[in-house]
Amino acid sequence: MTDSETDLTCDAFLGGKLHLWQPKRGYRAGIDPVLLAASVPAKPGQSVLDLGCGAGAALFCLSTRVSQLELTGVEMQAEYAALARRNGLENAIACDIVEADLTQLPPDLRQRRFDHILANPPYFEPEHSSRAPNPGRETARAEQTPLSDWIETAARRLAPRGTLSLIQRIQRLPDLLAACSGRLGSVEILPLSARAGRAPHLLILRARKGGRAAFHLHAPLVLHHGAQHIRDQDSYTAEIAPILRQGAALHWPNRAR
Repeated sequence: MTDSETDLTCDAFLGGKLHLWQPKRGYRAGIDPVLLAASVPAKPGQSVLDLGCGAGAALFCLSTRVSQLELTGVEMQAEYAALARRNGLENAIACDIVEADLTQLPPDLRQRRFDHILANPPYFEPEHSSRAPNPGRETARAEQTPLSDWIETAARRLAPRGTLSLIQRIQRLPDLLAACSGRLGSVEILPLSARAGRAPHLLILRARKGGRAAFHLHAPLVLHHGAQHIRDQDSYTAEIAPILRQGAALHWPNRAR
């Protein structure tokens, strides 16, 4: 990715409430970070840390829904960290974007605790995927840091009773549960299915530091109407459309914590 304006696009999110600069050919945010942001149970005045924030899609979608948050993002790629800072400025969203590897956070950040942490780790293990031609996209999509390190970093940075929200491929569920064991509790999983009757392809994990509730697997959340894509038009369900178009919250079923 370069710094040239011709290599970037400015894209609308949440029905135009938010505009984000993204690389044309690198990693580009789709609906996954929007759904992740919608799942975070943050309240005004709380602190939020986004691990691997990229250009800031999840962090700024969350801030658009919930006001007066103390926002921090960590991003290891300098170009994306710069875009996140630019996106924060141009959307008038105060944030602290730290350029760092999440396994080697700077000392001042290692002293802080957060009410909520969100993360959208790379989906694919390098040995199980073909290499992307763009270096930025390759870093964003292919795992370089093990999922266990993402979970461990989150657990260390969470305040007591703080929550982790994370989106990942459904195939990585065993790895996620193993990583949470002994670190985070009250783990619940919300599978995401493209259409009714199809196997889930993604999941959103929520866990709490110090949580004691039993593991819970929710029924899948269906994203699209109909059994298949028929024409080029919006087919999102009544629950998903307000999240993507208006910045609504994703409501989790109540359970003991």
